[in-house]
Amino acid sequence: MLVAPTHPGNIGGVARAMKTMGLGRLILVAPEAEFPSQEATRRAAGAEDVLARTETYDTLDAALSDCRLVVGTTARPRSIDWPQMSPRQAALRMIVDSASGPVALLFGQERSGLSNPDVDRCHYLVRIPTHPDFASLNLASAAQIMAYELFLACYREQVDSVEKPSMSVDWKQMRSFYDHLERVLLNLDFPNARPPTKLMRKLMRLFNKARPNEEEMQILRGILSAVEQNVTNKIS
Repeated sequence: MLVAPTHPGNIGGVARAMKTMGLGRLILVAPEAEFPSQEATRRAAGAEDVLARTETYDTLDAALSDCRLVVGTTARPRSIDWPQMSPRQAALRMIVDSASGPVALLFGQERSGLSNPDVDRCHYLVRIPTHPDFASLNLASAAQIMAYELFLACYREQVDSVEKPSMSVDWKQMRSFYDHLERVLLNLDFPNARPPTKLMRKLMRLFNKARPNEEEMQILRGILSAVEQNVTNKIS
């Protein structure tokens, strides 16, 4: 999944990288680059079928709505530490979790990578090891490395030993929960809840790590609704 890609050639390069490793679903989120484009087709060089099936969304939330695991790639440190995996660990995790529903691997814009709001939607971040003097990878190169790891992960014996999570809720349900949580915190006038704040980012990191299932989410939403009702009763 490419978030706000700026160069059509990179879209084609990623499509080619994917096809060489047996991957076929490419998603673009709010691309700045013109698409479809002749440059993307030229760079795809045999992966035109991947381009033809490419899906485009206006927002990341819409693109992730049915995803149960989201992994983001990053080359820079973040102000709030996020759970991290190596490319190999991330690939194994994605292959295992894909048996339970859609998973997503995010690549950020060429100039700046994933934004903090993009990262907030990730369960894990992955950083591709590079020489410390030059850590920036071309988008298509980064996609090729991760596609290769995913290809290998399909045939690793370790896949069977990776713990399989319970059926976690998808991003659409998580997004609704976060909106509900923020609303309740604001109604409670909870310290540091009013934006701009890092509180919600830290809470998102917490619940992203927990990856609640349907029953757990119902409990959490029930608690929030009870608090909300209690506050309403006191005000009235």
